[in-house]
Amino acid sequence: MTFCEDRFPDDISRGGRGGPERRTQVVELASGFEERNASWAQSRRRFDVAYGIRRADDLARVVAFFEARRGRLQAFRFKDWSDYKSCLPSVRVSELDQQIGVGNGTATDFALVKAYGSGPETYLRRIVKPVAGTIRVALNGAEQFTGWAADITSGIVSFDTAPDPGVIISAGFEFDTPVRFDADTLDVTLDLERLGSITAIPLIEVRLA
Repeated sequence: MTFCEDRFPDDISRGGRGGPERRTQVVELASGFEERNASWAQSRRRFDVAYGIRRADDLARVVAFFEARRGRLQAFRFKDWSDYKSCLPSVRVSELDQQIGVGNGTATDFALVKAYGSGPETYLRRIVKPVAGTIRVALNGAEQFTGWAADITSGIVSFDTAPDPGVIISAGFEFDTPVRFDADTLDVTLDLERLGSITAIPLIEVRLA
């Protein structure tokens, strides 16, 4: 899959709308009871960023970004302003935000994840597009400033030396959502005051891991 590490303009994405979707099959029985089955193990996010366009210049930037991505061909980074940190949006990123693994004395690579929990249920989301310069890592609660590196194109944290067995590896980070345009056409409108609008700019998350 073709992926471009460029990020959709932040000021336009901030005015967008959207969020996670799931695919669930619901069968209603003759008795009125239901049987439900999850078709997807992972959620997928959809967005519409047309709401973020406020000026003709914004429209021109979106058209340029769309053309550079060749429509639906290239996926790219997108900042989901409702969910872009390992912690709550109003809280500062901490090296203790998310547990990403437990040492076994052999493994050196650990994937960044974000846990979403409510009650006894927890959903782990793989984070494959962390933001450079925002990643913090800790071993057993002690922040590590050296001895590791993070691949911002895959979300893998690699240690120079494998953490000892039982050591808790945690991390904090900001991240982008990998998306693509979900249409090969932009319906652009220009009015007499030279303001611009696009009816819809649909984006859909792509699964990279």
